[in-house]
Amino acid sequence: MTATEETPQEPAAPAAAEPSADPDTVESAPVEPPPAPLPVLRMPEEGVPHVVADERELDEVADAIASGEGPVAIDAERASGYRYGQRAYLVQLKREGSGLWLIDPIACPDLSPIDAAIGDAEWILHAATQDLTCLADVGLRPRQIFDTELAGRLLGLPRVGLAAVLEHYLGISLAKEHSAVDWSTRPLPEPWLRYAALDVEVLGELRNLMGADLWSQGKSDWAREEFEALLHWTPQPRPEPWRRTSGINKIRTRRGLAVIRELWEARDAIAAERDISPGRLMPDAVLIEIAQAAPHTAADLPRNRAAARYQRQWLTAVRRGHDLEERFLPERSLPHDGPPPPKAWSDKNPLAAARLAATRARLAEFAAEHTIPVENVCSPDPLRRVVWSPPSDHTEEAFRAALAEHGVREWQRAIVAPILVEAFTEITTA
Repeated sequence: MTATEETPQEPAAPAAAEPSADPDTVESAPVEPPPAPLPVLRMPEEGVPHVVADERELDEVADAIASGEGPVAIDAERASGYRYGQRAYLVQLKREGSGLWLIDPIACPDLSPIDAAIGDAEWILHAATQDLTCLADVGLRPRQIFDTELAGRLLGLPRVGLAAVLEHYLGISLAKEHSAVDWSTRPLPEPWLRYAALDVEVLGELRNLMGADLWSQGKSDWAREEFEALLHWTPQPRPEPWRRTSGINKIRTRRGLAVIRELWEARDAIAAERDISPGRLMPDAVLIEIAQAAPHTAADLPRNRAAARYQRQWLTAVRRGHDLEERFLPERSLPHDGPPPPKAWSDKNPLAAARLAATRARLAEFAAEHTIPVENVCSPDPLRRVVWSPPSDHTEEAFRAALAEHGVREWQRAIVAPILVEAFTEITTA
């Protein structure tokens, strides 16, 4: 049995005073005891393993994993907010018959022996898209996936964080004290390693329970398609990521936007060279402050350590932005290739607005009936695109094809296409 502890009970808040009543005419209501605290998962069943940081030992780990059976629970820890990029600084694996392993991917940057040992076995991850890229960077690529977060969404759980899902299925609470620490620290403290190990400790048991619920709710095929799509998932780079600078709305001119872009790119280059998170090097607020001040000399820069240390780079970036030819200045906003915001549809295309409303209403009914978030039945963007620019033939086959062009899964098309036919028929004939 995995080691657990009981969480301390919070003292109850004092109850509000009730109006006085005649004790002979009022029955006293039974006092319900407070809910028992959930046991907290604090230690893996077999303790915290040592961190594998030797490539020779890595072969022993690979042999152990290959000798195990069933799926492999896997997770990775990154140093987001501390280091540049999203590389893995710790990899955790657990498989029935081979135990739980912690691997340092900095000391052992090529985990292809582990990948070969896993082979075609299913990976169990929570929030797979957070870890797939950094795991691929060290040579780990799944052939099958079960994502417990995505399964939770398909099952309609109100909360899908790992702690909440464990509470729902296993009746335990997960200690999460070290979720935002700097995982590039060496050596890693034992409490951090314990936290990391717990992330994979019971994923196998969780996967089995969630798989049974997916089957009983008739959602196994939905989940299979979603999990298969993860095998081909890659992060999509944001166009012009500098536009996400916090506070950029304070910059009112295209020239000011050019300065922000130059400052953002200068910061990014310094952060990459130093292997430090850009926001940790220089907060967005200081970039905005520099752009608004339009400094000409070091004395004009804000009083900030990074501003003082890299003053030449900041002043050069500001000068580049101010010297840029008018025709190369960034536009106030990125061009939009999709339909207008739905709130404008009533004026621009009342028929499309009515069809979208009818479609949304039917989708909401389906989602409520099947206990699934409506956005998991169909994402808002492809739905709006198809309703705004529908196929000329309003048949189920035509709508399926149109939805497929926008990346809607087959299981989703089977649900949404008939709904679109009904909505379009209703509005066309109304």
